[in-house]
Amino acid sequence: MQRLTRSLIAKARASSIRLLLHDTSIETQRLALVRFYVSGSAVAVSSSSPSLSIWRRKKEMTKEGLIAAKELKRLQSNPVRLHRFILSHVSRLLKSDIVSVLAEFQRQNQVFLSMKLYDVVRKEIWYRPDMFFYRDMLMMLARNRKVDESRRVWEDLKKEQVLFDQHTFGDLVRVYLDSGLPSEAMDIYDEMRRSPDPPLSLPFRVILKGLIPYPELREKVKDDFLELFPDMIVYDPPEDLFEDRESRSESEVE
Repeated sequence: MQRLTRSLIAKARASSIRLLLHDTSIETQRLALVRFYVSGSAVAVSSSSPSLSIWRRKKEMTKEGLIAAKELKRLQSNPVRLHRFILSHVSRLLKSDIVSVLAEFQRQNQVFLSMKLYDVVRKEIWYRPDMFFYRDMLMMLARNRKVDESRRVWEDLKKEQVLFDQHTFGDLVRVYLDSGLPSEAMDIYDEMRRSPDPPLSLPFRVILKGLIPYPELREKVKDDFLELFPDMIVYDPPEDLFEDRESRSESEVE
């Protein structure tokens, strides 16, 4: 598809050049110039598409980003010096460096520093509300069972009117369930049910699998699923599944 688009653009530019060479009409020359520059800009746009969120691109840390990350980790126990370093150095980093440092802190489960950079990012002039930015923050906080921070981030995304798609909702609910936070997981599930996007079966199946340790909550979600998708079947695990697990864990202790 891209080859075809570039071929058409190249033909348009060649046609414009021929008009410039062979037609002495001023109006025709103006038209040809417009076509020439528009086709040139179209090539530039095509080469950068499809446009991805900066939070989905591969985040490679530069030398400046690596130095900043090391210094932030060194200063995190000193609030005054940490604040000064953020003002004097971190806020001067390139956008790609800030993004890569935050991604690395999230990977390392550095909750405190991730929250610091979260605040920095949201104050940057280039910042735009982004689903993937909030998804990555919430998943990191869920893995580390940080309820208060999760609620704060959730309030921010609501204020900024960020909407998750159904698959992202399903992934978030599952992460909170796997982290032993069923109450927070069900709060997100309720948000998912209120979402204007049409429901999809796969996110429900992801959630139902994560709800196996919580049979009462699972029944509620199962009822919703069967109401929305009456022609589909839900796999129910054996009732003695957890009894077998408990007996195995007790025998291992003995």
